[in-house]
Amino acid sequence: MTGRTGTGPDSRPRTGQGTGPVEEQVLRIVAEHTLYDLGTLSLDADLEGELGIDSIVLETVLGSVQDHFGLAERPTGEFTTLRPLIDAVREAVGDSPPAGTGADTGTAAPHPPEAEGDALLEAVVEAAMRHTHYARHQLDPDADLESELGVDSVVLTSLTGEVADAFGLPDSVTGEVTATTLRKLAAELDALRAVHGTADGTGAGTWDPRSMKDFLEERDPDLFAKARSFAAYRRKREEDRLYWYGMPMRARSTNKAVVFDELEGREREFLHFASNNYLGLANHPEVVEAVCEATRSYGATHTGSRIIGGTNQLHKELERRLAAFKKRPACAVFPGGYSANLGVISGLVKSYDALVVDRLNHMSIVDGCKLSGGTRKIFRHNDMEDLERVLRRCAEPGSGVLGRLVVVDGVFSMHGDICDLPGIVRLAEEYGARVLVDDAHATGVLGATGSGTAEHFGLKGRVDLELGTMSKALAGMGGFVVGDEEVIDYLRFYANSYVFAANIPAGVAAGLIASLDVLEREPERLERLWSNIRLLRELLREAGFDLERSDSAILPLVVGDERRAMEFGRAVRRRGLFCQTVVFPGVPLGDARLRVSVTSEHTPEDLREAAGIFVEAGRETGVLHPGAGE
Repeated sequence: MTGRTGTGPDSRPRTGQGTGPVEEQVLRIVAEHTLYDLGTLSLDADLEGELGIDSIVLETVLGSVQDHFGLAERPTGEFTTLRPLIDAVREAVGDSPPAGTGADTGTAAPHPPEAEGDALLEAVVEAAMRHTHYARHQLDPDADLESELGVDSVVLTSLTGEVADAFGLPDSVTGEVTATTLRKLAAELDALRAVHGTADGTGAGTWDPRSMKDFLEERDPDLFAKARSFAAYRRKREEDRLYWYGMPMRARSTNKAVVFDELEGREREFLHFASNNYLGLANHPEVVEAVCEATRSYGATHTGSRIIGGTNQLHKELERRLAAFKKRPACAVFPGGYSANLGVISGLVKSYDALVVDRLNHMSIVDGCKLSGGTRKIFRHNDMEDLERVLRRCAEPGSGVLGRLVVVDGVFSMHGDICDLPGIVRLAEEYGARVLVDDAHATGVLGATGSGTAEHFGLKGRVDLELGTMSKALAGMGGFVVGDEEVIDYLRFYANSYVFAANIPAGVAAGLIASLDVLEREPERLERLWSNIRLLRELLREAGFDLERSDSAILPLVVGDERRAMEFGRAVRRRGLFCQTVVFPGVPLGDARLRVSVTSEHTPEDLREAAGIFVEAGRETGVLHPGAGE
């Protein structure tokens, strides 16, 4: 997430504008790109063999050095260690090694403490540098963590855990902080030092109050210690019938599901509301037969990437069909929707660019942002005023930002609401940003033909990139992105998760083409899906459930408290209905819920029975008041 100190060649800092000796400035740039502490960067350590800095990382470092010092060209030479690189920069800027610096000893001089002299704040800032890739001068202690620094709850947990460990605080404090700035985080940790002893993590009574968040930052010399702790925690949850993740199905996924209950050692049939098979295409005879026939003709897989030996005519045809379906010029297919976000975002965005993201975006977008190295700016969920504030600041001279990409889910996967795409497009056009919409849960659901969010809002052609997964409504596997031909062609060579990953099998591609055939030929599937959505949504709202602003096939039953949500999910399963119980990290702490997925295969009787089950389970667990739903 490293930023730059200018927005173009004319705004690059001139020689000598950096703080500290040239050596220290270069070492800080290296540290920002590698996550090494300054004190561990030996000037004579081999870049590849000892520091793990390969040619790609080195090129990024050299580009940052050029920008930071305002050099006309990148430093050149045989840089096998840091010392010749520093010497080359000194020569370029007309500097000489100051006496008594780290240049004499072969290690970096430590950075002086902050003027405030606050050791805890200093530790917080240092940890934030390691976890965000920001340079020190970019970390204003009073900047908002989410909207200005792009620090989400997962990153905050990690850096808090690091500081807590350094100051002898128990791991449990990571779940207690509510700070919105680095300075407030330091103050909270300082206050917690006065009240915390050693935490046993077990809580009162038989209920273990920890969540999955507590196992992100359990520090131990043995990397597997956290795994053992989590295993004991998970076993207790399973014994209480609260964790039910990963249970295997033993039949097709339809409106009903036959699941092998591993806790009870027997098969059980459930009303199934945990499937993303929104249009029922996964079970369509034409789709199944297309998969089988292509597999017989082409074999199980190609064992190759798209560029080297992994493309056949079905992959080309699938990309043509997806582009036509999305009404865009070109398409590239990836091995998965997750890898599509990783590859597209990191392939386009670099350390001098900014990613402007909704705080509720899917984790694949979050990880794509991290991989890109771009500065991440988070705006409040669907808040166009906050988005405009972020875009305005990114466009200001001296912001350190060149390009800007707004990335947003079309349908938010744990909330079911739709992004404010008209507002996003308007602001992006006003501030010169590009827009990427992830239509994972919108493809096949939104729009008159199921094309997605842009069609839903009548914005085809004004959204730069539309990305999606084919494992949901399209009933296959893989991900894809559509856009202008030159951009898609660029990504074929610069999106690593496309270039260096094996392609989807031909049988899968054939099944997806068949799914598109059925979808286009049978529009009544989409009509039936929306009829089902409206019926179940009405029944659940009338019963008193909080569905937030859901306007898709995803209906969240918001509970809030994690324990109550788990108990609610257990009560629902006991009555013969299977849906997802979502806790951290699927949603933030305090926002636990059941996630109900509606498909075109549910019957009106299924929906009414499901509503009755949710009401009974809700009354039993206190999610609804005793008279709700009557």
